[in-house]
Amino acid sequence: MNKSIVVGGTLAVLGLGGLAFGTYQMNEAQSEPQFARITQVDRVTETVETPREVCEDVAVTRQRPAKDPNRIAGTAVGAIVGGVLGNQVGGGSGKKIATAAGAVAGGLAGREVQQRMQQGETYTTTEQRCRTVADSREKLIGYDVEYRVDGETRTARLDQAPEGDRVPLVDGRAQWPADTSSGS
Repeated sequence: MNKSIVVGGTLAVLGLGGLAFGTYQMNEAQSEPQFARITQVDRVTETVETPREVCEDVAVTRQRPAKDPNRIAGTAVGAIVGGVLGNQVGGGSGKKIATAAGAVAGGLAGREVQQRMQQGETYTTTEQRCRTVADSREKLIGYDVEYRVDGETRTARLDQAPEGDRVPLVDGRAQWPADTSSGS
């Protein structure tokens, strides 16, 4: 066999082997997983208000209903006392005028006294008073995640917080666990 054929064949085999190895390394480099770096994670919540009724017993002071709303008793007693006192003044026809004036003034005074006494008559009772209040709580909506792919910032809303600081990419798109994203 010719020495040049052996050397040429050996070089060809080595060259094809090198080409095959180079292609293998190139494919191996492309099949390594790529990742996007997570730059920010924010909890997203909303306030939920639930109304409920709160009742409590309250002491209430009320005025008693008047037994004599027209204050006739006070007027009568005042007129009698005023008339007796007016009768003690003067003499003759002046005595009659003084008695009448005393009766009128006494009647008005008696009416006022009875009104003040009736206003002071109160009683205390307990009443239930109710009002509606709202209980507030925070409800978790999800997580807004910001990440970078090829220098571009993207966002996604996830149901769960991502683990770690990076996310795998498939064809340039982030692949979240269980793919709970709603974003780019």
